[in-house]
Amino acid sequence: MYSVNSVKELQELNSFVIVGCGGGGEKFSNLEGIKTVGFIDDDSEKQGSNFCGKKVVSSLEECLKNSNFNSVAIMLPIGAEGAALKYAVQAINMGKNVVCSFRSMSFKDNKSILKFAKDKGVIIKEISSRLDVVRKICGTAPERGCEILPKISYNPKAPVIFVGGTSQECGKRTTTKMLGIASKEKGLTPAIISTDEMGLEPPTDFNFRAGSLSAMDVPASILSSIKYAEETLNPDIIFIEGQSSLTEKGNPHPRGLSAGILIGAAPDAVIVGHRPNHPYREPRGISSEIKAIESLEPTKVVGLSINLKNADSNTSAEDFEKEFNLPAEDVYNNGASKLLDNILKFLEENNV
Repeated sequence: MYSVNSVKELQELNSFVIVGCGGGGEKFSNLEGIKTVGFIDDDSEKQGSNFCGKKVVSSLEECLKNSNFNSVAIMLPIGAEGAALKYAVQAINMGKNVVCSFRSMSFKDNKSILKFAKDKGVIIKEISSRLDVVRKICGTAPERGCEILPKISYNPKAPVIFVGGTSQECGKRTTTKMLGIASKEKGLTPAIISTDEMGLEPPTDFNFRAGSLSAMDVPASILSSIKYAEETLNPDIIFIEGQSSLTEKGNPHPRGLSAGILIGAAPDAVIVGHRPNHPYREPRGISSEIKAIESLEPTKVVGLSINLKNADSNTSAEDFEKEFNLPAEDVYNNGASKLLDNILKFLEENNV
C-alpha cells in the first residue's frame, strides 16, 4: 500500500524538495522524470552550497518561500531517524506528500504518522528494500531490512593488522591469538578482535560473529570495534581476525563477509593463513589470495601462517617461505614471533 513499485508513482507526486544532500538525495533527484526544486540539509557546511544544480537551504520553510512543490523526499542515512520523523511531520503539516527511503524504519509501522497523513489528505510512500522480490525469488526473506548500525569514520592511532586466509578453517583464529601472545611477550599492549563466535580463547579481548550482520553493517562493526579497543585498551597494535577468504572456491557465500571485514579494518599490513591439502575446503591458493587482498585494499601482505595439519609429512613452512619470498611460520607449533618481527619491521620501514 505504501511501498513504491515504479518510478511512475513518484513522477505523479512531482515536484519535490529533497532532504539530504548525499548519495540518496542525488540518486533520487536523478530518477527519470523526477522534478526537483530544492534541497535541504542540516549540515551547516552544506547550506548555501550548490547540490545537483540547486542551492542547499536549512529548512522546509525556506524552501516554501522560494519554490512551489508538492512533495518532500526524505533521503537520510541510518542513524538519522529523529531528523527523518521531524521532516515528515513538518511536510505533512504543510500539506505536502512524503516519500522516504529509510531502511531501518518503515512508515507502515508508525500508525500516528499514517493517521496524520490521512487527516491532512496527503500521500505517504516509501522506497522500500523490496524484500518481497527477494522472497519471491529465494522463497524466504527477512521481515525487514537488517542494516541497522550507524556508519562511522575513524582513523586508528595504533597500526591495524588483518589476519586473512585462503579458505575457511585454515588457522586465522589461532594465528590472531598467537600474534597477540607474541606481542605481549615483546612488552607490547595488543588488542585482539575476533570476528567469530568461537573466538573465546585468551588473549582475545572480545569477539562477535560478523557473519550475523548485514553486508553493509560489517565494515561499520569493524571500525567501531577498533575505536572501542583504542578507547578501552589503549593498544600499541591491533589484530583483527578475518573470516573465510576472498578467493575460496566451492562456497562463495562468505567471501563478501571476508571483504567486509578487510574493508572495515583498512589494515596497515596483512598475514595470510593457508592449510595445504585442506580436507573439506577448496582454496585457490596463496597467490590468488594475496592478489585479491592487495587489490581490494591499499595494504601489504607481509607474512604467511601455514597450518600443517593435513600437509604431506615432508612439507614445512620453509617451503612456502622460499616459494613466495615471505616469512612463513607454523604458528600452532612454533608461535608467531617470527611473523610479528616482520610486521614490526614493515611498520617501521613504512613509518606506520
